[in-house]
Formats: sequence, structure tokens, C-alpha cells
Amino acid sequence: MAPVDFLRDYWQKRPLLIRNAFPDFVSPIQPEDLAGLACEELALSRIVSHDRAGDRWQLRSGPFREDEFPGMPHQDWTLLVQDVDKWDADVASLLDHFDFLPRWRIDDIMVSFAAPGGSVGAHVDQYDVFLLQAQGHRRWQIDASAALGRGEPPLDFRNDTELKLLREFSPTHDWVLGPGDMLYLPPGVPHHGVAEDACLTFSVGMRAPSAAELLGDFVDTLAADADESQRYRDPDLAPPADPAEIDTAAMNRAVEALNMLRMNDPERLGDWFGRFITLYRSAGEVMAGGPEYSRIEVEWDLEQGAVLDRHPWSRMAWRRARRGARLYVNGQAHALSSRDAARIANQRSLDGQDYRALSQAGRDCVFELFRAGHYQLRVDDEDGGNGASYLPSDGPSGDGPAGGSAT
Repeated sequence: MAPVDFLRDYWQKRPLLIRNAFPDFVSPIQPEDLAGLACEELALSRIVSHDRAGDRWQLRSGPFREDEFPGMPHQDWTLLVQDVDKWDADVASLLDHFDFLPRWRIDDIMVSFAAPGGSVGAHVDQYDVFLLQAQGHRRWQIDASAALGRGEPPLDFRNDTELKLLREFSPTHDWVLGPGDMLYLPPGVPHHGVAEDACLTFSVGMRAPSAAELLGDFVDTLAADADESQRYRDPDLAPPADPAEIDTAAMNRAVEALNMLRMNDPERLGDWFGRFITLYRSAGEVMAGGPEYSRIEVEWDLEQGAVLDRHPWSRMAWRRARRGARLYVNGQAHALSSRDAARIANQRSLDGQDYRALSQAGRDCVFELFRAGHYQLRVDDEDGGNGASYLPSDGPSGDGPAGGSAT
């Protein structure tokens, strides 16, 4: 299916089952890798267990101890780890298959391991998600009543669990997905996945901030930039009929005071959104670290074949501005040409040729980002190996359970 057809006919409209979406798919990580990652302090992990006899659900949050997993039951539990694409380069490379969507709309790849019968219950997400089966088999049931024109499904939650599980769930479709199969679900479609056998599932989730989240950040930005001299004023004040009444004239003046804060300038509005949308919801922060290099050393190494690899937690986007363009990196804005901004935002690695193709301002920006930790210099050693390993700050060591997978 051409991307334009998918976006026109399915995106945020109706579910789509894609058999063999990834032919001969081989999972880039194994269940033991996921368990090792769930033991890391910075990894966001959860275990959901279900007691079938009493229909009781239990949620536990990580990090977990390594010795917990060998004693886990043989059925009815699920381990979920968020942001696995930030820890594992092979998992992150799957995002290249989703370039028909704006990259800044993609939030993360969550990976779940489920023992037979494992599930997180019938629930609904308020964002688009692609559910790729990586290992084993999972039965997915969905309620596509709205897409079928049968009205909106009930979305009341159960009150006997901290999980947001649906009180009522009446599936309209029932499928079993195997490795390489993928299910797309638009926002608001109730669904329930249960492991047929021990299985791994990758969830490619979109970032869809709520109106309240957008408004909250927008108002905070307006308040931070507000001129203290702009205040409620009433030079036209007349003696009130009732001194305790907030009359219509007073309310009009209050609205006028608020209107002074409105962000009418599209440039300021665009800058706010660019900074907002490139801030990660939950991943760690990018911090400077490692050996310090002078600019001449970096440029020399690039000429000799070195590469600047972007930090996996570095989130970039760009937009055209009134003059040139703006590159947004984890909530910070950089003024550049559109050519430079597009090149930097779109490439996860920059070699010497890429670096030379940038303008002076673009090279200045890259070096500034390098100094801030957004790039790591990778230089091949004399034996032909990689002379620089790259892990997220305070991430797993190379000999740990998740060792090597985040290099």
C-alpha cells in the first residue's frame, strides 16, 4: 500500500491488520535482553500480572532485580519496557520503516514480553499505535464499532484496579498475529491482546499531546515571556452602582489584559511548538560527558573517516521561519538555513562529507551540539574495530544484561 493511500484511508480513521508486514522478521532483541534492561535504573519498566480466578490485576514498576525473573510464574504476566529504541540501535532502526510519518510525531518503541496468557487487559489508547509481533503469537481482539458505523463503544473504566481497564469490552474482530504481522490502531479503539505462547511485541506509539498539555505549556511560555508592565488597567473607570459587583466593564478589561499576552506572531508560536514537541515525555536527559575534544580535533577526525553519532535521546525537528529556518533539539532552538536544519535533523550520523556540506553556521551548530552531548565521536581503531562505544548517560554497561545493544 502506498503511504498516501494508508494516510487517506486508515490513518486516524480505522484499524488495519497487515499480514507479513515485515517478511521473515527476526527480533533484534531477546526476552532476556528485555529483562536485563528492566533492571536498569533509568529504564521505564512495568510488570502486569493477572489472577484469572479472581480477575484481579496487579501492576509493579521497575527497576527490577535480576533474580526476580527466574521465579516468575509460567503464565499470565507481562513485562513492558518503554523507550527501547533509545537503548538499542537495532530496535531504533525499525523507525526508518515509518518515515511516511513526521518523525517528531513518533514517541517511542515499547517492547513487551508476555508469558502464555499474559495481557494488560482490555483498554484504549488516545494515540495511534502500530503493534508489531516480534516473537511468538498474540491474539488481538478489537472493538471497531465506531469505524463500522455502529456508534461509539463504551469507555468506562473499572474501579477495582489502578490500571485503566475497560469495564465493558465487546470485540468486533479477532486475530492471532505471528512474527512479522502488524496491527495499526487509531486513537480510541478498544483492544485486548493475550499471549498465545511466550511472545515479544513491539509497540510503535505516536506522541499526541492532549489539549490540556498543549495549553498548560503554552500558558507557561506566555507567562514566562510576559512584560510585567502589562497589567489590568481601568482609565475609563466610572463610579460603580454596586462597589462589590464585578460588572461587565470590569470583565471586558480583564479580557483585554489577557489579550495582551496572546501569541499572535506565527514565529513565536512556531518556536514554542518546536521547543515543546522536541522535549521527550519520559526519556533521560542528554548531558555532556566523555573525553573533551577541541574543534580542530573533531574536524581532523571527521576528515580521517570518523563519524558523529547522534545521542539516542536527542530529539530533533525543524521548521521554515520568516528568515531561514529553526532547528529544534530537545527543547532548544537554533537559527540556521533550511538546508542545514533539514540535513542535521534528518541524519542520525554525520560523516566528514556531511559536515563539509554544511555552512559555517551549520558546522558551528553541530559542534555546539557535540559539546552539549548530542553527538558522540566514533573513530575506528587500528584493528578495524569501533574505537568508541556509545551508551546513554548512566546507561547499562557493556557487560550487563543489555550490554552492547545500545552501542
